[in-house]
Amino acid sequence: MVKRRYMATRIVKPGMVIDQAIIDRAGRVLIARKTELDDYLIEALMKMGVPGIYIREGEEEDEDIEKEEPVINEAIQKQYEQIKVADRAKVRLTESVRKRVAEGVQYLYQDTNSASFVSETRNITNDLMKAITDNDAIAVDISALKISDEYTFKHSVDVATMSMIVAKRYGFTKEQVYEIGIAGLLHDIGKSQIPNEVLNKAGKLTDEEFALMKQHTLLGFRILKEKKELSEDIKMGVLQHHEKTNGRGYPMGIEDDRINPFAKIISVVDIYDALVTERPYKKPFSPRDAVEMIMSMTGELDINVMRCFLESVILYPVGTDVPLSNGEMARVIENSPHYVLRPKVLGLTSGKVYDLGTDISCANIIIL
Repeated sequence: MVKRRYMATRIVKPGMVIDQAIIDRAGRVLIARKTELDDYLIEALMKMGVPGIYIREGEEEDEDIEKEEPVINEAIQKQYEQIKVADRAKVRLTESVRKRVAEGVQYLYQDTNSASFVSETRNITNDLMKAITDNDAIAVDISALKISDEYTFKHSVDVATMSMIVAKRYGFTKEQVYEIGIAGLLHDIGKSQIPNEVLNKAGKLTDEEFALMKQHTLLGFRILKEKKELSEDIKMGVLQHHEKTNGRGYPMGIEDDRINPFAKIISVVDIYDALVTERPYKKPFSPRDAVEMIMSMTGELDINVMRCFLESVILYPVGTDVPLSNGEMARVIENSPHYVLRPKVLGLTSGKVYDLGTDISCANIIIL
């Protein structure tokens, strides 16, 4: 069984395996997760000021190995093909676009004062906008939205893409959808000025470190403030994306009616993507658990934005096999934007259709 143990960097020994990624302020992976450490890497950790890391111990168990697809009989396979309903159009990014976008975001984080900062930002957003319009996309398959393994790149582009899709459902104009893509892409640009030892800290941040981390919204706003080509909405989206409707957010602690609509959308998307992504200090939540946590935050997040977000994500794409609480394996045959956690599924043993969203007789059945 694999376990992870926190250890001070000064007592780490060669041959130990790190169980977190070490990134720099530009989002580049300096040491990948599961790397066996040697004297050179340990010395590098010390020089970067990383106080401690998670060490990986133990062996992978059978449950960690990818399971084979369930075998279903021909009749049920035929039934599935006849009754499945294709998912709503989703965002698709080609490999060339992924590569171009990842390189572009790295460039932005490396030099926020570059003369081409705004034009490069627009180039990336154009690529994302084209991916949405070419597919007439109205939804996001979260599991398929992978730009790279490097957190800052992935998170920035995830937030930009999802924010554009949610904004589209929310009723934003095409220009507003484009601009919220820019705001989503740059929402964490202030983290480029946060020290690596704080960004990479595996344990809980001290009060002083947390206060510093919270400065990233202000730092990001200051980076963008003098860039006249960017709209006020973009800048407010970056500045206010950690504000809460109950006034308990930061940096200003303002309430619902004073929070920019861009920030309200980015806030929901940012929280979701942060929950489902592994970080040095935490393991990822499942998409289902993350959605349930979002749904529980009605006192902090805009209700209409939350509804649009829930109607824009696909947690269980058609064709996904899922275990049901009644003991049967099932295959997703149809999704509804109104029941993101409860799609319509086909039992792979019984051939029974379970409409988890609207059939009252299925109310006591959940996807495990």
